[in-house]
Amino acid sequence: MATPVRRHRGGAVQDRPLGWARNPLTEFDQLLSEMSGLMESTVGGAAPAVAWTPLADVTESDDAFHVEIELPGVKSKDINVEANGQELVVAGEIKEKERKGVLRRSARRTGAFEYRLRLPGEVDTEKINAQISDGVLTITVPKAEVTKPRHVEISETSESTQSSG
Repeated sequence: MATPVRRHRGGAVQDRPLGWARNPLTEFDQLLSEMSGLMESTVGGAAPAVAWTPLADVTESDDAFHVEIELPGVKSKDINVEANGQELVVAGEIKEKERKGVLRRSARRTGAFEYRLRLPGEVDTEKINAQISDGVLTITVPKAEVTKPRHVEISETSESTQSSG
């Protein structure tokens, strides 16, 4: 049985079957994979590894920035967290698992990863705290004292209390 195809107005046949959902991210990953293969065949060796960026959330409170990075299955010894001024860099590697049998489908990323963040404002790099739990790396970056907001009280003076003289 033939796979149904969609015809365009000019009579050209589309090479994708009907109902095929177009996912630009999948196509981009395929393009990167093809380019990497082309580089390997041209250079004659392994192309330099391209680090991917894990998913992350960044929130800000009055006294700190909070970064949560998804790193499922990664041990703390495989992660390097560095802070230099306002820049935070989290790097590491997720190693490919040795598997028994034939791998039929793989959607999880492996290899080197790197997450870079430039924080707005001055931070206290000496008091940064990082911990990993349930596959989420949580980093707390305290703000420097000069950047913390400070509420200033406004005093009122009334003209009737001033002495005339």
